[in-house]
Amino acid sequence: MKIYTKRSIQKLPISLQEAWDFLSSPENLKTITPDYMSFDILSGGDRSMFPGQIIQYIVTPIAGIKTKWVTEITHVKDKEYFVDEQRFGPYSLWHHKHFIKEIDGGVEMEDIVDYKLPMGFLGQMVHPFLVAPKLNEIFDYRREKLIELFGEFKGDSTPAATLKQDILA
Repeated sequence: MKIYTKRSIQKLPISLQEAWDFLSSPENLKTITPDYMSFDILSGGDRSMFPGQIIQYIVTPIAGIKTKWVTEITHVKDKEYFVDEQRFGPYSLWHHKHFIKEIDGGVEMEDIVDYKLPMGFLGQMVHPFLVAPKLNEIFDYRREKLIELFGEFKGDSTPAATLKQDILA
């Protein structure tokens, strides 16, 4: 049983309140998801996130195959973090932690996703050339969309100033 971890950090030149308002609204998920994925919320996305919230949506991640995905918001700490966990969908495990914190000149957002693929060894075989690149593509799109919406962070010149992401096995 192999569990993968994807970690992404992005800094933005906005206030903590502005970041929280945007990120804690399920309706904004569509804005930061690539158009080709045809992301549509079916239910549960009509209010800001709260513990126990169930969100159902349809997404088309690969080859035009529509997939129903159901997540539960399991933890929320106002203006600090929230956690979503897949209840039904394409992964055997999906546990996504979203952290935000105020920094000089804006906010730092950190995502940590722990996930496991279905189909055992076959799932592990397709991870490096199908799943990992697709997750990187989705997070790259999100990074660019957030820069388009809120501007580029100018606070420091380290690579983590704009984005750091990796997938660990």
